[in-house]
Amino acid sequence: MTGGGAVRVLVVDDDFAVAAVHRGYVESVPGLEVVGEVHRGVEALQAVQVLAPDLVLLDIHLPDLSGVEVLRRLRSLAGPQPDVIVITAAREVETVRAAMTTGVVDYLVKPFSLAAFRERLEAYRAHRVEVLRRTAEPGRGLQQSDVDRLFSTRRRVSEPLAATPLPKGLSPRTLEFVARALASSPADDLSAGEVGQRCGLARVSARRYLEHLERSGLAAVRPRYGAAGRPENGYRWTG
Repeated sequence: MTGGGAVRVLVVDDDFAVAAVHRGYVESVPGLEVVGEVHRGVEALQAVQVLAPDLVLLDIHLPDLSGVEVLRRLRSLAGPQPDVIVITAAREVETVRAAMTTGVVDYLVKPFSLAAFRERLEAYRAHRVEVLRRTAEPGRGLQQSDVDRLFSTRRRVSEPLAATPLPKGLSPRTLEFVARALASSPADDLSAGEVGQRCGLARVSARRYLEHLERSGLAAVRPRYGAAGRPENGYRWTG
């Protein structure tokens, strides 16, 4: 994805009907477009090389290669590497661990609701846009300092979150996106609306995550005043 363009998505699922549903889900999310749909592991590897998607939605149970093997071969290909979200009914610990070692960005277990699917994809797109906006000017690739900043932000966010009990109804993945939005703006207090815009969340939803971070001691809150003079809460990462 270049600039603010749409995220190019490749759908990989052995079931034609399920793949069609996933395609429809993706196309319902603004800022995402499906550039291909395949049903076998070998086809997935070929499609990645031909279509150069930004994101692959990958099933684990494929008729020729397992999704884990596809991941391993994918990471050995030359050229730009797409992000991968695993979407599967596979719940075995070994499978989840194997997927994690290849650097997948998310793991969504079937069955799931459209709302859950949209939340993951919207959060992914918002984070991707934020990374590109904050680390690279148009026409310039990432420098080592940019890469180091991305990884250090992820570490300092993930470590304290791992020890934080999560209230019912909040998603760990979305909480991490919200925390990263705060951690990537150390000089600014962000409102719930601003965090929601960056993470692809409704303002009310963003506020729930921010309030949880504040109660957990990972964020500070203080009043700030907008152009109309009305106060609103601003949040800052302290974790």
